[in-house]
Amino acid sequence: MPAHKADRRSCDRGMDHRHMDIREQKPSGRQRLFTRNGGESPVRGDSGPGRSKPQTETPAEKLVEEEPLSIRIQGNPYSVVMRTPGDESAHAAGFCLGEGIIDSAEDIAQIAFCDGSDANVVTVTLSPARRRQVEALLQRRGFISQTSCGICGKELIKDLKQAIRPLKDDIRIGIETAQSCVQHLSRHQPLRRQTRASHAAAIFDAQGRLLSVAEDVGRHNALDKAIGKVLLDGGIQQAAFVVLSSRVSYELVQKAARARIPVILAVSRPTALAVDLASQLNMAIASFPRGSDAHVYCGESRIRIS
Repeated sequence: MPAHKADRRSCDRGMDHRHMDIREQKPSGRQRLFTRNGGESPVRGDSGPGRSKPQTETPAEKLVEEEPLSIRIQGNPYSVVMRTPGDESAHAAGFCLGEGIIDSAEDIAQIAFCDGSDANVVTVTLSPARRRQVEALLQRRGFISQTSCGICGKELIKDLKQAIRPLKDDIRIGIETAQSCVQHLSRHQPLRRQTRASHAAAIFDAQGRLLSVAEDVGRHNALDKAIGKVLLDGGIQQAAFVVLSSRVSYELVQKAARARIPVILAVSRPTALAVDLASQLNMAIASFPRGSDAHVYCGESRIRIS
């Protein structure tokens, strides 16, 4: 018998077994379809023997808001981000710090947010001295991580290390302080309690005192907002570590490094590229999965065990 015919028969037998498995499955109980308005389910179920008709129920949580925000520098469009409305001035300040547009709050002459028909536009005006320093960056419209298209991870790390100074080895935090702040992050997440769909970033000093916190539908936005708040409040020098509700990507390491925050704690694991970048910049990353001990991926010397 030709080989191709034998293969076809084998596939046919496999298909028979798969159909048999499906037919032999039993219903697992009553099904419910949650809809926003609580209307009749568009899903039609089999109401025959042994099967229940799908039901609908209105979810208790409200939906998180998401709108575009246009960030303009010197009156010119620079970037558009999708974010949860709120903290627009802090968002713009943190974004500019992460992008390398500013190095400190003194580099900002004014932040203007329109609350009328242009409510989704925020304009950052730089000081004259800073404007001259970053003229090339503004023309390029993007930091290394946003403009290096097609390069490999190692080259990206190399470029970022050249653009961002490694952090000083002068801040350490206790393991108990770190764990407590991660475990209690939910206390600072009212939006998540309402929507179950937002991220949070909280910045603390070395003693575990809260300096700023922000929530947003996007994890990058939440960190930008938290950094922007402490930057505009003048407390950025006291920032020792940040707690994130999300996984740690290299972009978040970049933002923390630009804010000179040496320790990143999270409830989820980091990416390999994030750990590589943090190691190069003398930073620490640790995760505290729920119900388990700390997992330190780099910068162990920054976290005191006792």
